[in-house]
Amino acid sequence: MKDRGKIKKLALTIPSLVTLAVLVVCVCVGSVYIPVGKVLSTVWNGILGRPQTGSAVPIILRVRLPRALCAMLCGSALSLCGAAMQGLLRNPLADGSTLGVASGASLGAAAAILLGIRFPGIPLAGTMVTAILFAFLSLTAILALAFAMDRSLSTHTIILIGIIYTMFVSSVMSLLVTFSGEKLRSITFWTMGSFSGTDYPQVLILSGTVLVCGTGLVTLSPELNAFSGGEKNAAHLGVNVKAVRFIVLVLVSVMVGVCVSVGGSVAFVGLVVPHILRRLTGPDHRALLPACIFGGAVFLMLCDLCARTLLSPVELPVGVVTSMIGAAVFVVIFYRTRKGVR
Repeated sequence: MKDRGKIKKLALTIPSLVTLAVLVVCVCVGSVYIPVGKVLSTVWNGILGRPQTGSAVPIILRVRLPRALCAMLCGSALSLCGAAMQGLLRNPLADGSTLGVASGASLGAAAAILLGIRFPGIPLAGTMVTAILFAFLSLTAILALAFAMDRSLSTHTIILIGIIYTMFVSSVMSLLVTFSGEKLRSITFWTMGSFSGTDYPQVLILSGTVLVCGTGLVTLSPELNAFSGGEKNAAHLGVNVKAVRFIVLVLVSVMVGVCVSVGGSVAFVGLVVPHILRRLTGPDHRALLPACIFGGAVFLMLCDLCARTLLSPVELPVGVVTSMIGAAVFVVIFYRTRKGVR
């Protein structure tokens, strides 16, 4: 028992330290390198509310730290969503981007910007609520169409419907861009993904979302394990299949919608991270989902770091970096799925 307790502590301590180290590196590295000691002292003094001077202070506290925190939280949320959807659908290719959920959320965000949907006194509320609503409706429509075509919800059917839906959303987005006028730049942002300009209110929103929705998904780990043998098997094990499916879809839609409203459409995070971590933790969601929290955070922070440093002073959209990596992983997973290799 003591050995198990030590293993659990190490399983939490090591990923936490790695995530913290990557966060510090992301704040240090940029067009201007800032020493680690300066970063740590500035952040600590900022937490304590002490007055600080120097050109590095605003770079750390107003630009790099909130950006890195948003990337970290979005990475955790998106990887959790991908792992949960893959477990629920028993589909290694399921993800917000491959299923078209992220595209639907982006469409909702773009529509909110174009129509000027807002809630007085609550920043980003109009964009966020619309993105969440469109994400949920998109996911529901895609799964309903896939079920109508193939009641076994096979990998190929779901991915095909997701691709068709993504193409449809892309055409609608092009139509919105045509009539966007001065809002063209803002709408284009949602199609590429970027954490540039993020701030602490967005960090707080993401933190609350990951805490509430992420905890909800992690607590459903035993139920997701039961789904590995199919819905009938899960029902025989005492799982309320309809209730669990609905809760997972709602939690995934909320997290994807919030992430899109903050960082735009960042594709393939939920595909790449769970696929890699499943080889380390195994298929048990009780280990996989907590691992995705840290793995997704590290992955997206490093992708964002590459996006803003590889071609400096030109900054790439982070969605470009994740898509390049994700496309390669997608091909590998699809090939192995076709060949029946795990």
